[in-house]
This record gives sequence, C-alpha cells and structure tokens, in this order.
Amino acid sequence: MMKKDNDNFFERVYDIARQIPYGRVTSYGAIAKALGTARSARMVGWAMNASHLMDDLPAHRVVNRKGVLTGKHHFDGTSLMQQLLESEGIEVIDNQIVDFEKHFWEPEINS
Repeated sequence: MMKKDNDNFFERVYDIARQIPYGRVTSYGAIAKALGTARSARMVGWAMNASHLMDDLPAHRVVNRKGVLTGKHHFDGTSLMQQLLESEGIEVIDNQIVDFEKHFWEPEINS
C-alpha cells in the first residue's frame, strides 16, 4: 500500500515540476511546501531522481535551496543539466545558478 502513496506523491511532484516556466527554477523544498508537506524536500528529490526517463518533465529546473545543481548526475553526460539551464538563459558557475533569486519560481500552494 505504501508504494501507491509514493506513486501518488511522485505524480503530484511531477505536476508541479511541469509548471515551472521556461528560464526559471525552483527547489525541492519549494515543491514540498506547495504540496503541503514542507518537510519532505528529500522525498521530492527522490521523485525527481526517478523521473529521468520522462521527456515531458523539465527536471533540470529543480535545484537545491541554494541554487546548486545537486541532481546533475541523473542527466546524460556530465554537464547536460547545466547546458539545458544555460540554453534557457540561466548562467551557471561551479554547479551553482548565478542570481538564483532572480530565476527562482515559487509554486502555488496546493491545499
């Protein structure tokens, strides 16, 4: 029964991730907060890690709370996540988004 709950949580994470606008990023914690589960940022990370085969999910737009590309090892090649972000006009230096606050997108809280 737990797997079904996880699947539902993961789908809710993906629903929010699909809303992240082009050229913007959000964090695992912001998604967790929007889901009403503010302390589940790690679970959001697991959901994003499990999404690497989903072509319709802009997983490259989800980073940690400091703007660090912590999920980059789940992308093909060593710099694909950075390349995708840079193609959207987001500068990345040393695996960290430059002007993170400027690019940050806060998802709406789902109740």
